[in-house]
Amino acid sequence: MAKNNKKLNVRVVKARDPSTELITKAETPTQLNRDEEYSGNDWIEPPTLLEGYEALVENSPILPQCIRAYRHNIAGFGIGVRYIDDEEETPEKAAEYTRMQEIIECLTLEDDTKEVFEDIIEARETYGIAYLEVIRNNEGEVAQIEFVRDTPSMRKTKPLDYQDMMYYHHGQVLIRKKRFRKYKQIVGGKTVYYKEFGDPRVMDNRTGEFTASEEDGGEGIELEYQANEILEFSIGTKPYGTVRWIGQVLGVDGARRAEQLNNNYFRNGRHTPLAIIISGGTLSDEAYTNLQSYMNDIKGEDGQHAFLLLETEAVDSGTVLDTDTKPQVELKDMASILQKDELFQEYQENTRKKVQSAFQLPDLYVAYTTDFNRATSQTAQEVTEEQVFQPERGSLAWILNNKLLNGYQFKYVEAFFKAPNISNPDDLYKLMTIVNAAGGLTPNKAKDLLFENLGEISEDYEGDWADVPLAMTKGTQGSTASHFESLLNSNSVSSQIEKAIAKARINHEDEIVSVLKEVRRQLIKMGGDTDEAEKTV
Repeated sequence: MAKNNKKLNVRVVKARDPSTELITKAETPTQLNRDEEYSGNDWIEPPTLLEGYEALVENSPILPQCIRAYRHNIAGFGIGVRYIDDEEETPEKAAEYTRMQEIIECLTLEDDTKEVFEDIIEARETYGIAYLEVIRNNEGEVAQIEFVRDTPSMRKTKPLDYQDMMYYHHGQVLIRKKRFRKYKQIVGGKTVYYKEFGDPRVMDNRTGEFTASEEDGGEGIELEYQANEILEFSIGTKPYGTVRWIGQVLGVDGARRAEQLNNNYFRNGRHTPLAIIISGGTLSDEAYTNLQSYMNDIKGEDGQHAFLLLETEAVDSGTVLDTDTKPQVELKDMASILQKDELFQEYQENTRKKVQSAFQLPDLYVAYTTDFNRATSQTAQEVTEEQVFQPERGSLAWILNNKLLNGYQFKYVEAFFKAPNISNPDDLYKLMTIVNAAGGLTPNKAKDLLFENLGEISEDYEGDWADVPLAMTKGTQGSTASHFESLLNSNSVSSQIEKAIAKARINHEDEIVSVLKEVRRQLIKMGGDTDEAEKTV
């Protein structure tokens, strides 16, 4: 009988686990933008002279106030550090908290770190874009930041080829592809080159060329000639951003010209309140010369309250029958032709309102109103905080945490821009009264609300009683008095306190336990003098 030499292959077929499948996608975006119009490493020029925006701001009666309001209210309250979650603090969390505080404080040693971001906001609102120079230490960590003060001198290229960049997210290292730009600054004939923030390549700040590092087999560049990085803050999506008040440029320029017109009137305007007219004669040559000189010189403050004198001579008729006539003198009031007040007031007022609307700022923030009360000012602050300042703080905080400080790989803490306390004490009182009546207010929560409005930090009361609503503990107040009465009639205060504490614990009267512990602590502090302790109790 022939043997069957066929082999039997067995394989195990498992069910598909969608969570383990690899989903592939395109590594890079495929959309086009206008930057592609530039070829090679062409440097992009701003569509308009940025110095023109600066001149408009300097001569505007409203733009400086709006920009100052953004500067002070977005970053002016400082930078804080907080835990990402509300879980119990651990030594590792505390160490991260302290480290982030030190890093933020040392990002600049010239002034407070918040002032750097204030300067960024001011430049961004003036030019539509602002730049921050980032300096790293030998470990590649962000160690210092410097605000680029001469914003109009910066130039950039279109995005170059894609490069791999590392991003730390919840303890994991992600690799993403990004196109980076080159930057350069030209001041006084000198040029310095920069690379975009996050670009892993090494650039020569003298030539703007990338060079392979020594680890990669290149020649490398001396540390002092390695280019720093530029982190830009722009409004909009255009290469050089767009000022927030771009739609009001004509109005701002018109208001400036209206101010110039009014100023020119006070400098060169005619101040001739009276004319002296002499009729019945002719103007002499000397009088004509004096009149012409008078009209040329009568301007400014020197011409105030001067008068006009017309000298005439009798007309010779040339006939015997004509009789001589005396010249007649007439005083003509000319004050009615003087400008009473500045021109185009309504136009300037409308322009001011339009500019404020572009910034979404009420009159209260630019000091243009005195007609407000507590209710209107509270509403104006709340709306502006929610619609304007809080979103801007959130955007800056994201850049601070996810760009500047991303390399530190913080897990438990984050930086944030502090906000003002605009809560209304009257509303808070009404809310607490309603919550307490419903049995939902605990001693710890009441203490937190009080210290928060005072701007101070508080620690929670110890004991479970502090987290029990006050309405539930009111029934135990009567038993508290009985405990103290028993203490007063006792010969041994210490022993009675211990018995009372034990009894209160059995009855789960945590509030009484807390009070008795405080009494015991005071007795120990007094040195154990029973007689004195009894008097105290």
